[in-house]
Formats: sequence, structure tokens, C-alpha cells
Amino acid sequence: MKLKISAPDSTLLNSNIQITGSKSESNRSLLLQALYPSISIANISNSDDADVMQKGLQITKGIVDIHHAGTAMRFLTSYFASQEGKEVILTGSKRMTERPIQVLVDALRKLGAEIEYEQNEGYPPLKIKGKKLTKNKVSLPADISSQYISSLLLTAPSLENGLELELIGKITSIPYIKMTLALLEQIGVASTFNGNLIKVTPKKSVVATNLVVESDWSSASYFYSIVALCEVGTEITLSAYKKNSLQGDSVLSEIYSDFGVETAFNQNKITLKKIDNPKLPTVNLDLANAPDTAQTIAVTCFGLGMGCHLTGLHTLKIKETDRLEALYQELSKLGASISVTDKALILEPLANIKSGIAIDTYNDHRMAMAFAPLAVKTVIFINDAEVVSKSYPDFWNDLESLQFQVTEL
Repeated sequence: MKLKISAPDSTLLNSNIQITGSKSESNRSLLLQALYPSISIANISNSDDADVMQKGLQITKGIVDIHHAGTAMRFLTSYFASQEGKEVILTGSKRMTERPIQVLVDALRKLGAEIEYEQNEGYPPLKIKGKKLTKNKVSLPADISSQYISSLLLTAPSLENGLELELIGKITSIPYIKMTLALLEQIGVASTFNGNLIKVTPKKSVVATNLVVESDWSSASYFYSIVALCEVGTEITLSAYKKNSLQGDSVLSEIYSDFGVETAFNQNKITLKKIDNPKLPTVNLDLANAPDTAQTIAVTCFGLGMGCHLTGLHTLKIKETDRLEALYQELSKLGASISVTDKALILEPLANIKSGIAIDTYNDHRMAMAFAPLAVKTVIFINDAEVVSKSYPDFWNDLESLQFQVTEL
């Protein structure tokens, strides 16, 4: 599906958007619910990723296909490895078979797991025979995807002896690790995180607990971008969010103040308001703790004619696509002066945006949604626009509710 996106004819003042639950929180909560059925969950994400996670958790034998869902691949690897009597082939899309998982598999094997590679060493599909895991000490490189770490931590309380996880080196994406530990705390699991050592105590059962999933801050980023690109006075209200969020991407409320966007918290809603035009010609940001915001921030800077130097992006190489290379290709088509390394992006300030460009999305939901706000500045086309269903199926409908013209070609 190819879409043509053009700017709203009317003001966005007092526009209200209800955003679905966080994909990250939903998938963590779903795994905990599978381990402890006394848990109930409210405001689950309606994303493809949460859907395949739910379906995958119900399978006890045979093929579990998680398509493009990287989080589900990592979380279900540990889940099935620790579930005695379950035997599955865990697989996904072609891109998923190119995304490394050896670090997690090696760690689980050290705990006693029985996992084999069906095709290429170090990559899915995985043949997993669930076993009772009694070993409880393992180490992981700290600078890899935090999803490997969270995968082990989420299953840890169900293990007979819990888990002691040592992280080697500088830790990446700490907020996501803290989110996992906070959810464990909510269901009554004790843990400690001191220096590079995380300990999770075992727990056989939990009392009835209702986990309420906060709306997705990553999804909010696209509306921050829209407000930043609009005129002073523009407002959009989003729900449901909380000031003390578990999500690392909540740092958006601080980051977008550099783009003149003020965030006001009121009960379970946030109102984004453009109060000023940016003062800085270039922003410098280390996004190691919020890498999923990088695409949106880079596009916002380009749309404002600003430069940016974004670092801490080493995990973007192994996402749904190589996001750094994809940003380089698509921003270059629009006329940007951009360079990327394996962990950084540099965009030079530039005033002109080429019009009528079709953005390729590379099977990556965030490419489609990060570039859509540029419609405020120029007509833009999005190829394979249906990819947004991975995390935010309602995105194009919500854009239309803001009076954007969204036309299928």
C-alpha cells in the first residue's frame, strides 16, 4: 500500500489522540502472565508484535512463527527454554533469520537449556526443547540489545533458583532493564541491580495482580515531531501517559524542548504545545538509552532545517532493518547532507526539502511513521505503509483525525 500524505488545512489545536498500550510493556506483561496466570493485563497494545507474542505463548509443540517481532523472538527463546515439556521451532520472517541471537542462546545453554540452530549458526530458526533449568549464574555482554537481558530477567523468577546475571562492560538501554525489574516488583518478585550484577529471586506463585500498560512513548514521538514542525501555538493531547514512566522513550519530553515543544502532564494525559522556534542550529544527543527515537529525531531536525549529531545508535544495525543505512538512503533522497557510521548519525543544517519523494520503509514500521510528519512541510509518499501495524495499527487513522490528507494510491 502506497500512501500520499499532505499537511492539514486546519489547526491542530485541541486535537486528542488515544494511543494504544506500549508494545514493550505489553510483551513483558504477557510473558509474566504466561508464567503466573493470576496476573491480568489492561490496555494491551493492539500491535502485530503483541498479537504474535500472545499467540506464541499459547503454543506448546510445533512451529512458532513470530514474523518480524524481534522482541517476541528474544522473549520467547528464554520462555520456551525454561518450560519443561514444551518443544518448538521458533522462527520468523526472512529478516528475522538474519538477526543475531547467539549471545542469548549461549547464555541459556550455560543455564542448561537445550537449543539448536535449524539453519545458520547464531541465527533463528531455533529448535528449543524446554527443560527445568536449575543453574542460576550467567554473564552477558552489557552493550548488546537490552532485550537479551530482559528475556532472561523475565523468566528468572520462574526458575527454581532464580538468577544472578552479570553484565560485562558498559550497559546499553538501562531504562528497558529497569522497566523489566519494575514489572517484576509489581508482581511481588524481589530483585537487586548493583553495579553490573542483577539478582532475581525465585517465586513459585504470585497473588492476583492487574498490570495496567501505559501508552507507548515511542508512538508519541511522531506527534512530538508533528508539533515541532508546525507553527507556534500548535497543540496535541495524547493519552494515557504518566510522569513517572517506566519507558526510556519518555525522555522525549526533555529532548523536544530543544525543538520548542513543551510537555504538560495532566492526570493521565500529556499536551504537546509548540511554544517557540528552535534556537540551536545543531543538537547533540546520546540516544543509547532511547535508540527507538533516533529516526523520528533525525527527521524532525531535517524538517526544521537543523543539524544533529546522534550517538549511541549501535543497536540500530540489527533492528527490523539497518536503520542507520535506511535513514541515510531516505534522507539523502530528500536532499539531506547526512553521514552515518555503525553507531552514529551526522546531519548538516539544510533549508531545502525535495518535494514529492516516495519513502521506502524496509519492512520497518518506524521508517513509515518517522517520515510521515514531514507532510507538514511538503507532500510526501510512503511505500508499504501497512508496515505500521507492527507497533501502531491506528497510526494513519490518527493522522487523518488531525486533518492530514492520507490518500491510498
